[in-house]
Amino acid sequence: MALPKANRLKYRKDFQAVFREGIRRNGSYLTLRALKPLCSRKPSLDTATQTTPAIDSVNLASTRIGISISTKVSKRAVVRNRIKRQITSALYNLLPKLSPGWRLVFIVKPTAAESKCVSPQFLQELEQLLAQAEVFDGNS
Repeated sequence: MALPKANRLKYRKDFQAVFREGIRRNGSYLTLRALKPLCSRKPSLDTATQTTPAIDSVNLASTRIGISISTKVSKRAVVRNRIKRQITSALYNLLPKLSPGWRLVFIVKPTAAESKCVSPQFLQELEQLLAQAEVFDGNS
């Protein structure tokens, strides 16, 4: 089950911004990089933000998520794609609980392929990482 298009992090500049400015939380199978919404990161200026609320409301409309899995995890694309599908289906279940506007990147560690990790383990670790980063609705 794929993530909706509105919830996908697609562009290189978005990934770079998350890696440059975002917070990091580590788990045994995944690493989470999370970038807070613009309105909660920086205080607004009186005159400069009068034109940006429309842009901010577009950015806050949905949390965008990307998954990064390198060939270090597995040389076989079949294995990498299976892990990515399992993470995506777990994230699909968690999507309604997430606060709007976040940009999230999940980096898969090689231990995920070595230990034959399954979907319930990914779901548990995703919930743990998102709770640590305070991404769940009502935490931020």
